[in-house]
Formats: sequence, structure tokens, C-alpha cells
Amino acid sequence: MLSGIMASVEQVMKEALALPSAARALLAEKLVESLEFDVDETLQTLWTDEAKKRRDEVRSGAIEPIPGEEALARVRQILEQ
Repeated sequence: MLSGIMASVEQVMKEALALPSAARALLAEKLVESLEFDVDETLQTLWTDEAKKRRDEVRSGAIEPIPGEEALARVRQILEQ
């Protein structure tokens, strides 16, 4: 059964890759959207709570945000060590 599914996936992939780039982009977008709704509710709640906590820390002044470019530069520096 699994080999039949894989063969179907291979065929769909082959056909999708033959599409013009705009059609492939639309297909990719729709595939990603279809996965976004398959979310673990517990995990989603945890991420939402964490985002709200961080937002509140920034608003209260408990932490000072830094620009994304600076954060990436710091991460790169750490990784190079």
C-alpha cells in the first residue's frame, strides 16, 4: 500500500515540476496552507502564551529588544567560536 502511495506522490511531483513557475508557486502556497491547519492545539497555545509573555516583557521595559540584524550578527559570532 505504501509503495502505491509513494508512486502516486512521485507522479504528482513529476507533473507539478513540469508546470510553469507561477503555477508551481501557487501550488506550493496551497500545499503550505493545507499544513498550517494541521496544528497541535496544545503546542499552539504554548507558542501563543510565550509570544504574549515576550510582548508584555517588552512593553513593561523588563527586556529591551534588539534589531533582527544585530541578533543575527550575535548568533553568527557565537557560531564562529
